[in-house]
Amino acid sequence: MTESATAGLSDLDTGPGPLSHRLDTVDLAASTPDVEQPYAELGLKSDEYARIRDILGRRPTTAELAMYSVMWSEHCSYKSSKVHLRRFGDLPRSEALLVGIGENAGVVDVGDGYAVTFKVESHNHPSYVEPYQGAATGVGGIVRDILTMGARPVAVMDSLRFGRADAPDTARVLPGVVAGVGGYGNCLGLPNIGGELLFDECYAGNPLVNALCVGVMRHEDVRLAKAEGAGNKVVLFGARTGGDGIGGVSVLASETFDQEGPAKRPSVQVGDPFTEKLLIEACLEIFAADLVTGIQDLGGAGLSCATSELASAGTGGMHVDLDAVPLRDSTLTPAEILMSESQERMCAIVEPGKVADFLAVCAKWDVLATVIGEVTDGDRLTVDWHGERIVDVPPRTVAHEGPVYDRPMQRPADLDALRADDPAALPRPATPEELTAHWLAVVAGPDGADKTWVTEQYDRYVRGNTVLAQPDDAGVVRIDEDSHRGIALALDGNARFARLDPYTGAQLNLAEAYRNVAVSGARPLAVTNCLNFGSPEEPEVMWQFAEAVRGLADACRDLGLPVTGGNVSLYNQTGDVAINPTPVIGVLGVHDDVRTRVSTGWRAAGETVLLLGETRPELGGSAWASVVHGHLGGRPPAVDLAAERSLAELLGALGREGLVTSAHDLADGGLAQALAESALRHGTGARLRLGDDAFTALFSESAARAVVTTTDPEAVRTTAEWAGVAVTELGTTGGDALAVEGVADIPLAELRAAWTATLPALFGTPEAAVGTVPSGAVPTS
Repeated sequence: MTESATAGLSDLDTGPGPLSHRLDTVDLAASTPDVEQPYAELGLKSDEYARIRDILGRRPTTAELAMYSVMWSEHCSYKSSKVHLRRFGDLPRSEALLVGIGENAGVVDVGDGYAVTFKVESHNHPSYVEPYQGAATGVGGIVRDILTMGARPVAVMDSLRFGRADAPDTARVLPGVVAGVGGYGNCLGLPNIGGELLFDECYAGNPLVNALCVGVMRHEDVRLAKAEGAGNKVVLFGARTGGDGIGGVSVLASETFDQEGPAKRPSVQVGDPFTEKLLIEACLEIFAADLVTGIQDLGGAGLSCATSELASAGTGGMHVDLDAVPLRDSTLTPAEILMSESQERMCAIVEPGKVADFLAVCAKWDVLATVIGEVTDGDRLTVDWHGERIVDVPPRTVAHEGPVYDRPMQRPADLDALRADDPAALPRPATPEELTAHWLAVVAGPDGADKTWVTEQYDRYVRGNTVLAQPDDAGVVRIDEDSHRGIALALDGNARFARLDPYTGAQLNLAEAYRNVAVSGARPLAVTNCLNFGSPEEPEVMWQFAEAVRGLADACRDLGLPVTGGNVSLYNQTGDVAINPTPVIGVLGVHDDVRTRVSTGWRAAGETVLLLGETRPELGGSAWASVVHGHLGGRPPAVDLAAERSLAELLGALGREGLVTSAHDLADGGLAQALAESALRHGTGARLRLGDDAFTALFSESAARAVVTTTDPEAVRTTAEWAGVAVTELGTTGGDALAVEGVADIPLAELRAAWTATLPALFGTPEAAVGTVPSGAVPTS
């Protein structure tokens, strides 16, 4: 942390002597009520500090102040979002939901006695300050969340957003972020099966790095984060505690950036994936031997979070001897130890008779483990430092009873004008040559371009159970090698739609992820989310947030999907400029047999190309308007969740019956993007007919649509009629061009050249690009 952020943290924690150089004990705090404390520098408001004093009946000790500051931060307490997130808890209970919101991750039943846990979280601000470590530790943190549920992590995904692709700061941030995501996940031996890479000027200075992990277990293996049983031991295991990440959640993740970057720069956490790999294997052996009664990872807020949340969720209290915590920096004060967000650490509750076995398993995996305390009767969390009491608090007031704000909301003043600026009035291509140029521009734009530059840095097939991965619409992983049961995952978030209408935009993002899972042939089952917005202290941002949550909750109710948990990331803002509202939605689906999965891409000539769903002239927020005209306006496409559900049922039936040879959803870039990606996947072209309005057919982004190929079009039509889904025949695969009758004839070689050139031209080779980013680089935007 900077000097301003740490000022006063250690003034009373340096040992015996005058008041300013004594350990700040509970007794000292009670007898020195007028000592000034740096609560504002730690992210607390005056009234919040006053409330802490009321709770304790005295001023907090330095260590207590550290705990409350991190646990009452926006990142940990969700104090601005709780009143809106309750909508998710009001959804009808799904039979598939085994563990819902409130634990480290949600758990769902996927059949045959298997349970799956999955969650997506953000590491946005750290990834701006130090791109490689910020992204790497984001992956490490979400993997540990999945691990704490009792599951073996089996795959990761990521959703990445940066400023303009040609901006100098994007060239600084993006290579490091991609290298961090790939480096950490690859070292853990986890396949990266998909995600997003998108660009927009609104993310300059506020990149979004959202990481998802999914894990698999048997039903009986589910673990919860709670401390129960007086006398049970508190065991800290994993890496030693250092000074990295101190104040990350209270200072870095819970404030906006100014034009020069973050005003206060805590050190970003430093990851060690090799230690995390050992930690994973040790945990899984510990779980198999039934050696813990509760477990929690140390991520945001570190030991403050793990101890207070375990105690709060349990039936008693907890005592910790902080000087027992293994350190890699002996100069850390008690407050700094409590605030440290050093990575690769876990906290377990272990029965006394099982401690020796627990420690033996850790020693086998070369994982450091130390008993640091025990569960107690009563309702207090106490912490001692060399025999002196430095924390004595009710744990629920730290972990679960922080401030809750119902912040003012206001509809954005520019929204009506933005929606009235309909892209239907923009100049359209008047000749076949112009239409071809627009088609190539959309495909070659940074959002539509080939993402191989990124995905080649990720191991997508390690562990041997990856069935589909990027560039397929969904990642698919086999979870049982005998039955071939599997899961599908998709992660989507269109911020242009959410800017134009956050309610509709959130629903469209859910619909796209739902559709991406469905085109693989899977049955959509559950939802997670990462809600990225600007400052909650801005009424217009809070209105956007509330509308997005309302839209997502309503859509999940209509689709019958539970929200299993997720993450809220606020303060994504530079000065007065907030990012576009970006609700990133993850959908999990189930394959009864992954051998019937359907991939994207045309493999053979002579197959019929069919469009499923209805196309309307909907260009608001479209890729065409953005890429060709630099335009954002109008209304987003209409949402029809009944049509989405029917399309998903149809796609599942077509996949199970083997009636389609490929399937690709239509979303960003519309049919133009889907046709290009389908043709380029295996180098097979097509001859197509798009009717009288080829422009609308190509660039509209109407929802609830997919393009499929088949050798039995009549069977597909019959099944589609059963599902109530419209079918339009577009043409036949074959040849070395995308030929649209009377409109365009684009050789695949030309199309591929446009599609693949963008990212390498901007960032060079991955090795060269990463090599230009010095470790610990500081933003200079």
